[in-house]
Order: sequence, then structure tokens, then C-alpha cells
Amino acid sequence: MPKPAEMIDPLSFAFLRDPQIAAKGFREYDARWRYPQEINLPGLAALGLAFGTHLHETGKVPSAAIANDYRAYGAEVKHAFTLGLLQAGCTVHDIGVALTPMAYFAQIRLGTSAVAMITASHNPNGWTGVKMGFEAPLTHGPEDMARLREICLGGEGIARSGGVLHRVDGVQDAYIDEITQGFRLSRKLRVVCACGNGTPSGFAPDMLRRIGAEVVERHCTPDHSFPHYNPNPESLTMLHDMAAALTESRADLALGFDGDGDRCGVVDDRGQEIYADKLALMLARHYAPNHRGATFVVDVKTTGLFASDPLLAEHGITTDYWKTGHSHIKRRLHALGGLAGFEKSGHFFFAPPLGQGYDCGLRAALEVLKMLDAQPEMQLSDIYATLPRSFTTPTLSPFCSDETKYKAVESFLAALQAHKAAGGTLGGLKIESINTVNGARAMLAGGGFALVRASSNTPNLVVVCESTQSDANLRAILADLDAILRRDPQIGPYDQTF
Repeated sequence: MPKPAEMIDPLSFAFLRDPQIAAKGFREYDARWRYPQEINLPGLAALGLAFGTHLHETGKVPSAAIANDYRAYGAEVKHAFTLGLLQAGCTVHDIGVALTPMAYFAQIRLGTSAVAMITASHNPNGWTGVKMGFEAPLTHGPEDMARLREICLGGEGIARSGGVLHRVDGVQDAYIDEITQGFRLSRKLRVVCACGNGTPSGFAPDMLRRIGAEVVERHCTPDHSFPHYNPNPESLTMLHDMAAALTESRADLALGFDGDGDRCGVVDDRGQEIYADKLALMLARHYAPNHRGATFVVDVKTTGLFASDPLLAEHGITTDYWKTGHSHIKRRLHALGGLAGFEKSGHFFFAPPLGQGYDCGLRAALEVLKMLDAQPEMQLSDIYATLPRSFTTPTLSPFCSDETKYKAVESFLAALQAHKAAGGTLGGLKIESINTVNGARAMLAGGGFALVRASSNTPNLVVVCESTQSDANLRAILADLDAILRRDPQIGPYDQTF
């Protein structure tokens, strides 16, 4: 296997012959590139060969389940990657177009050693990538990604004989059967199903109808151009559109899914967007009485209310704040034997007996509906109103290049530590401590926080703030935080405001 080039002239024969792979596409726990600017088809074949070579190194049977999301180029990317797997001597089980959790399910159902899901997740059109793993229900962590990068960029892929390709039908239907088994709504619920024309369009509306919901479809025709908005349930554009659809249809709630179906966003019956960390707290409180002493794993962007909630404390619940990222949370949940894991981005992970441990937007939606079904006298807004009060920003992502973002976080942390040492405040609140498990999370007097970390997937930083006092205080915290950030000229504008 030749060493891939960082860049090849796209108007050349070499571009069609030789592998091109931009090194920056290898992330902490998955891989993402602009296609074909940063990775070409021979590069994708080289990536598949490297993945298969790495699988052989583990000593496992060289077999993999593979799928792709609904993008214009999804099939060609998958076929090139599959060619590399076959060259590596792997048996490949191709389940077709699917949601990411369906690929994880296929690994377990088919008994393969590995899974590779071709998807750019919530990244806009023009991106591609791979979510992958060897240990179901887990996906690659930093060590696995480092070794894959080494094999791939070093030209260490080894060709072997014996590669076989199987097309496998019916996995998608089997998955819906499994997650809906034994549940049907006992109350009437009108549900907006918002898919942003992404891959869940082919699955989510039917799943909701199967359990007895009256479904109002919102952008549920698959369209890889994403004509309305990029399907990302963290985006206020999507959440506001969901709220508009709910108001128009007089629905009871709105459920929105990202492009590959492993995340879910929610708008309640009053048209309020409920950020995923608050929704997670609602679910945790729902589970607590029947799962005393359980452990929940949440990411560092998540509300501090998990740590202070009196109902969770009453039932002996432990909350572990961990690194952001679907792979990090899955692994931590597995290591601690926790009941569920939650990310503010909308990745929800349900371990046995609730699920199989991986993240799934459809299962998250079902758990929300089960919670509502168990409380027929209440709407979602009523349950939301029972939470302790806090004020939280949406996830804000100022631009910062992949090459500089980690150094920018280090510089911010140093400035924040100096600010704390000098008696400085954020929003007039004392900085009581700084959690550095993933970026810098300033813990503030009264239970609020301010977080800055580097995005694992895009050229951005991630900023989240919370106040337990007021919206005005929240904005003051953000303003003080931003003033520190703006000392670094490499940090650009935010992706959204609120």
C-alpha cells in the first residue's frame, strides 16, 4: 500500500489512481473529511485496507458490518471503503442505507468483529466520514484511531486473500422490531417527526406510527441536498422549525433527528425547545425510583443540575461528568456499569435493561414517549416544569481551525486560571474550580458553569454556559467568557446566537 498524499491535483490522472488523505480528518474517535477535496476514492480504499489490517492485528475474525447514510455520494464512498476491506481479506456484510445505530445493531445481530458506518453525521453536505468499532457496543477511542491513522498514513496496510462481500437485507426492519417490541402508546399523542430530509426520513415516521402515534411529518422526504436546513437537533434553526410545525399542527410534542439518526431533539407542547441535557435530567428522574443507586454518565457540556438534583440524591443516583463524544460516553458507561449516558448534543445511550449501550435517536424518542405514556395526566411541558430552574445557552461554536483549536483551548485555560487567581469572576460569580477533564469548565458559585472545549469533529471551539440565577446573569457569564476568548485572534465568529 503506498503512503497517501496529503494533497493531489484533482485535475490529474494521479487523483484517479493514487490515494489522497488529509491527515486532519482522523479525529479523536471517528474520521471526517470534505469529499473529494480532502479524501479521494483511492484514499477511501486505502482507509478500508488500513481498517482491515488493524482488525487483523487484533486477532479477531476479519469480518465487518457496513452501511451508509443517505447522501448523494454515500454509496460510492462505501464501495471504495469496502474495496479496501476486501483487499485486506475481510468478510464484509453490507446492510445498505441505514441509520448509524442500525449499523451498530447489525454488528451484534450478524456477529461480526467490526462495524463501519459511512456517514458525516450532522456535518453539512460535502462531508463524509466513518464511525467504526471492534468491540460492540463500543466504538473506536483515541488509541484505536491513532493506530488506524498510523497504518493508513504510513502505508502499512497489508493485502490478504479471502475477501468476501455479502449483501444483507432486513436488518433495518429487524431493528425497528426490536426497539418497539412490547410498547404501544396507551394515550393519544400527536407527534411532529422532523427529519431535515436526512436518513431518518425513511424510518422514524413509520416507527412512530407503529407504536400508535399520530404523526405529523416535517421534511421527511429523503433529499441529500438538505433543502431546508442541515439536520442537527442542536441547531436553533431546526428547533425553531420544529416549534413552528408543532404550533401549526397543534401537536403534543416534536421530535427531531440528525442526519444519521443517532441523536434526537425535542420541542414540548408549548413550543419550547428542551435542550437535550434538560431532557436527559427528566428521563433520569423518571428512571430513578425503579433503578435506585444507578449511575448516569453525562458529558461536560451537561447541566450542573444532575449533581444537585434532590430527587436523584433521594434515590442514591450517582452522576459522572465525562468527556464529550459518543465514543467517550459509551466507553465510560460500559466501564462504570451505568444505566444510561447523555450528551447535550442529543446522543443518548441506554444500557441494559433499557437498551444495548449504544446511541440511538429513535430509542431516545421512544423513551421520551414512554415517560409521557406513564404520566397520562401530564404534558411534556408539565414534566419540564418540575425540574429545578436554570438558564442555559445552546451549544455555541466559534470558528477555530483544526490546526489551532487545541492550542487555543490551552491558551484559554491558562488565561482563565490567571483570571481566577486574580479574583476575577464570570457574570459576577466566583470561579470555585476549573474542571479540565475535557477542555476547561469553570464551576461557578451557585451551581452554574462556563465551558470551552475543542470540537472533536469540526474546525470549531464549543462554548456552553449555565446560570442558576437568571437569563440576564447567563448572558453576563457568556459576555465575560467571550471577552477572555477574544484575546486570541485565531478564534472566529459564533455559528449561532440566542
